[in-house]
Amino acid sequence: MKIYFAPLEGVTTYLFRKAYNDIYGHVDKYFPPFLSPAENCPMTPRERKDIAPENNRGINLVPQILTCRSDHFIEAAGELHAMGYSEVNLNLGCPSGTVCAKGKGAGFLKDTSSLRKFLDDIYAYASSDGMKISIKTRLGYQEPEEFKSLMDIFSAFPVSELIVHPRIRTDFYKGEIRKEYFAYALEHANCPLIYNGNIFTCEDYDALSHTFGSTLDPVMLGRGLVSDPSLAEKLKGTATETDFQKLKRLHDTLYHEYQKIMSPDINVLYKMRELWSYWQVLFDGKERDIKRLLKAKKYEEYESIAYRLLMAPGESSLNIGPHPIA
Repeated sequence: MKIYFAPLEGVTTYLFRKAYNDIYGHVDKYFPPFLSPAENCPMTPRERKDIAPENNRGINLVPQILTCRSDHFIEAAGELHAMGYSEVNLNLGCPSGTVCAKGKGAGFLKDTSSLRKFLDDIYAYASSDGMKISIKTRLGYQEPEEFKSLMDIFSAFPVSELIVHPRIRTDFYKGEIRKEYFAYALEHANCPLIYNGNIFTCEDYDALSHTFGSTLDPVMLGRGLVSDPSLAEKLKGTATETDFQKLKRLHDTLYHEYQKIMSPDINVLYKMRELWSYWQVLFDGKERDIKRLLKAKKYEEYESIAYRLLMAPGESSLNIGPHPIA
């Protein structure tokens, strides 16, 4: 079984990816937060640092590009090819209002004529430069029925992989996924298909596989894999429960790495709070401590709570509960 790690802006940076890969592994492809190329600027210094090969050693990284201009995409892809990357991913799924207002991400899905011309250009480039281009998409912008026309468009191009998040843009990450449209994709896709969305436990995965009548492989995980970093191991059958010692190692590694590059205390704690907003589902019955931790403003206060949680004995403190983010 292959597992892909979806990008989470501000979370799955190269520091997180390296720590996760060293401690947990079991991820076959990592997708970093998207690059957003601009005129004569295929990537910012910060973006370049995040995807630099020297910062991603031992990781199968597929850079993701977010743009609605084919010339910007091609310039960024050319830079990535020169850096040694042979595959890039087109982001057609970001539902951010700021992104969609510029006709990018999921906002690009409502302009199918421009999208088709865009794909003509980038796949012509890919053919000439030996670059593979995969696509991550939603079902549509306003209506899920848009997906059928989008599938017709995607089928006209040599898409290396099609990653489908079965929601429309206006769903954001809320509510149930629209399973019938992923079933449609399974029937009509002429390229490798990857499922993405609402997998937080092995039970979630099994239920979806049962629904679709086939094993989902590969599968892309994002919020679920950050919330329970052992989930990839569990899905691959190499673990049956969350590994408490590994979670502590991941915490300690990231905490110390952030301290090296960030100041003052509060900026590091903002980063750690974001991680704990996901990890808190592992600590059933510890809501009061989590609430205090998420308000901590000094290292000493934070550490006294975090290490009491991380060192808590017994399995009762590590029960997987409902995910806090809709």
